[in-house]
Amino acid sequence: MQPNVNLKLSVSIREFVFPQDYSTIIALWENAGDGIHVRRSDEPAEIQKKLQRDPDLFLLAEYQGEVIGSVLGGFDGRRGMMYHLAVTPEHRERGVATLLVEELERRLRLKGCIRYYLMVTKANLTAIQYYEKRGWELMDLYTYAKDL
Repeated sequence: MQPNVNLKLSVSIREFVFPQDYSTIIALWENAGDGIHVRRSDEPAEIQKKLQRDPDLFLLAEYQGEVIGSVLGGFDGRRGMMYHLAVTPEHRERGVATLLVEELERRLRLKGCIRYYLMVTKANLTAIQYYEKRGWELMDLYTYAKDL
């Protein structure tokens, strides 16, 4: 797919609105491919908790009135995180993800964040290439998780 400057210029970034955007975002994430796993933490009650903490870091990209992308950021007062960067397949490789990431980074900086992280599955080579091309460093860490 060829980059389309007109698409990038006409994409608007806005904050997620609950509950109006919830079903649209879940569908986006469920159809994003191997990179996003919709889990218990993405259920409505969990999203509402997230919005109480930093609603300004849950961003959507819209094109012609349609949500075509999302990024979910977090900030704990010291470090930031990026979750669920997703763009609809027909709008990928047109700068939409970059617009979302740049706006998230701008907002994190305003909060005083000086470093943030993300997690990518080893099999998601498209995402790995995207992040490395943009200056992200692979860290030699193990990631552990535990359900509570």
